[in-house]
Amino acid sequence: MNKTTHSPSPETQAEAMQIARATQKPGQTKEQTKLIAQGIQKGIELYKKQQKAKARERDKFRKKQLKEKTALNTDSATGSEDSQTQTVVRQSPIAWILLVLSWAGFIGWHFIE
Repeated sequence: MNKTTHSPSPETQAEAMQIARATQKPGQTKEQTKLIAQGIQKGIELYKKQQKAKARERDKFRKKQLKEKTALNTDSATGSEDSQTQTVVRQSPIAWILLVLSWAGFIGWHFIE
């Protein structure tokens, strides 16, 4: 089920081109801007792939916790269950947004100098 030829979505392509144009240096050729946009596009795709993998891992963990909890509930017929509090740590997406923006700024700054 591996896709060998993966074409990015038009939204990703448009977003990458928009970022590349926003960081464009005066005198920069269209080819250079296009290469920068391709790099940004690959970064966006990698980020989306990582987020999907993390979501799958979180879902597996949640299902495992749920399965363990139901197993505990069915095993404890005596009624002496220990009450456990579960803390779920959820990452804020703002950290990832700041990371992407900082990389875009770095790329822009690199081409300005």
